[in-house]
Amino acid sequence: MIGRLTGRLVASLAMAVLALFALSSVSRAENPDKLRIAVILASGVESGWDGTLIESLERVKAARPHGLELSWKYTDPLWGDDAGDAMRLFAESGQYDVIWAHSTYSDQVKKLKDEFPEILFVVTGSGNEGLGGNQYMLYKRVHEPAYLLGVIAGRMTKSNVLGTVGTFPADDVNDSINAFFAGARSVNPSIKEKVVFIESWYDPAKSAEYTHAQIATGADVIFQQTDNFKECEAAKIICFGSNQDQSSFSPTTIVSSTVIRWDPDIMHVVDAWWQHKVEGKPLAGSTERIWRGMKDGGADMAPYHGFEATLPQPVISEVEALKAKIISGEFKVPLDTSAPKPN
Repeated sequence: MIGRLTGRLVASLAMAVLALFALSSVSRAENPDKLRIAVILASGVESGWDGTLIESLERVKAARPHGLELSWKYTDPLWGDDAGDAMRLFAESGQYDVIWAHSTYSDQVKKLKDEFPEILFVVTGSGNEGLGGNQYMLYKRVHEPAYLLGVIAGRMTKSNVLGTVGTFPADDVNDSINAFFAGARSVNPSIKEKVVFIESWYDPAKSAEYTHAQIATGADVIFQQTDNFKECEAAKIICFGSNQDQSSFSPTTIVSSTVIRWDPDIMHVVDAWWQHKVEGKPLAGSTERIWRGMKDGGADMAPYHGFEATLPQPVISEVEALKAKIISGEFKVPLDTSAPKPN
């Protein structure tokens, strides 16, 4: 009798284990193995802002978060109704899990997000509205590495005139320009500041014109945020790039660059999508501006690419020590988003 009961108990346990194993196998089989992203570009991959997103996507793809195979398709530069129409086409196709609108596109997303609640929409940068829900609003600041570049500029200038060429006087442009000058003033209180905006996210011709004007008024170091270094080359002065490592654009003039890294932001979006898709958690996009700085891997300063041989070693050491303090939290770069004013 006892033997028969023991046998039945063992059989029941075995059946339960097999059932659990089968259930877990089905669950694993149902987990997604692909994440498809549609990217709306603002300026094109040749610009720092858009180009660095594609670079970050490539790195995250190689990391295969959650075992996912990431793929994406990006558009030509689109704005306004054209951008909204493209988002709708991507959404209605049923082929994309995330629509990443890489600039100020919350007006377009607002018209679509509730109609497509299972799609995760992303908007980036200044001027967006925090809608929450399935819109994720990402922000980016590179004021910390801009401060470090300013320290180099303040040490290296001979004329004490520093120039900056910006896109628009937007919150996330002003912060890095102001930080650049603050870093320069921290080591050289005698500097003069030159500021111009080309009023475009990408216009190489206007960028060259305004850079030339700054050099003509005495600037011998330029913080270039508009992707054109030809005038720096002609004048044989040093420049700094913005948003991505731009050394390859002008190896003889670009000492370093501020660098945006979207990697932690992409991982945040992938995790949110995975938790919704697999674990059933509701999509809960931010309604406030959140950014990830140097300590979080969201910003960096590009390598010197050979300029170590021409920069004074004390300057390099000074910048490296300050960078370590920023990453550790010992030093906090002032955040100033007011409109930069030349002096």
